[in-house]
Order: sequence, then structure tokens, then C-alpha cells
Amino acid sequence: MLKLMTSHRSIRAFTNKRVTKEQIETIISSAQWASTSHHVQAYSVITVEDAARKETLADLTGGQRWVKECSVFFVICADFSRHASASKQHHVSFDVGGAEQLLVGAVDAALFAQNVMLAAESLGLGGVMIGGIRNQPKEVSDSLHLPTYVFPVMGMAIGEPDSEPGQKPRLPLKAVLHQETYQSDQEDALSAYDETMSAYYAKRTNGKRTNGWTASMAAYTKERKRPHLDAFLKEKGFLQQE
Repeated sequence: MLKLMTSHRSIRAFTNKRVTKEQIETIISSAQWASTSHHVQAYSVITVEDAARKETLADLTGGQRWVKECSVFFVICADFSRHASASKQHHVSFDVGGAEQLLVGAVDAALFAQNVMLAAESLGLGGVMIGGIRNQPKEVSDSLHLPTYVFPVMGMAIGEPDSEPGQKPRLPLKAVLHQETYQSDQEDALSAYDETMSAYYAKRTNGKRTNGWTASMAAYTKERKRPHLDAFLKEKGFLQQE
């Protein structure tokens, strides 16, 4: 298991070999054993194999060709629609409008998604997470007929790998592992990591890209990402004002 976890790479090129129905069901049923807050299980997954629908989703995620070229595309959603039905069945009020329930749904979906990836990799498959599923969430939601209280958290392209990409280096352990209390002095660790990432990108791009991690993250966090999600989530029943 440790070897499997530490060998992960994002796969964006796939052979024409199809992922079978049995493999999909094995992957999803295994992933369901992910931890879930209060046994809420606030997630669902839509499997997309139809070529036309995959092409539509590829366009909606920013033209990511591996979305249409993979064998099966998973759209992993936070889902409180079952809970709304349960509340109606038992004649009690229903409220998922606050930040806590939004977090519960997103965390449940993310834990499930990581299990999906590990299960797929254990079967010799590969894949890549697609955050671009949130680029145009309303259009994705309409395309997949997602009801109220359901929203897409991430996509995942899965198939038989047709490439052997190198692993992208992770942050040094010193930067993420803290003893007893949070240790703010990380300059040395991040400086060393900048050098590692600069060398990685230089090799990967034949010298066309040489920036380190901190420069990349400064560019990434300088402005709010996907601000349209606020209005979309309110439309779906989340982030409501009391």
C-alpha cells in the first residue's frame, strides 16, 4: 500500500483499452469505504463513457483532451439530496446552507475521490484529477442533470496508462510535518524546494520553464479563483443567509 501511494503520478495519456463495468463497480464499491463525517456519505459519482458527453465535458473543463480520450470520466459530487429526502420523510427541517455542511460535502467527496484513484491504480489503471469541472459548474450541472443540493467537486479521467511521466516532487516533510505546535520557520525548506522544482521544470520543459514553487504559488493565490462558484452554490442550496 505504501509503495502504491508513493508511486502516484497524474496520467493524461491513455490506450484504447476500455475500463470494464466490473472494474468500475469494484473501484467505486471499494472507494465507498472512505471515512465519512457522521456517516453522512455526502457524495455521488457520475460515470461518463459516452464519447459525445465526454467531449462536452472536455470543453467545459477548459479543453482538457484527456477528459474525452480517457476510457471513463468520473464526476464526483457533494450530494445532500438524499438527506433532503430523509428530512422530508421524517417531517423535520432541512438546512445545509452553512459553511460546515459545505465543508462536510466537499471533504466527503475528496476522501472518496482519493480512494477511487488508489483503487484504480491498484488495478493497473491510471488517472488525473480534474479541478476544471468547476470552471463552468452550472453547465456541468445541467448536462448531468444534477438536482438541488448536489454540486460537482472534481472530475477524474481514468484509463490504462499510455505514458510514463516522472513524479512531480512534493514539499519536503519539514514543511508539512509539525511537532506539537505549528512551526512557522519554513524559509530554508521552501528555498530548497524551490531549487528542486526549478530543476524539475527545467528538465520537463527543456529549459522553457524554470520557476520554483513559491513563485508559482504567489501567482496562483494573487487573486480569488472561480468567484462564480459563490452564486452557483447558493443556487444549489448552499451558503445561504439565515
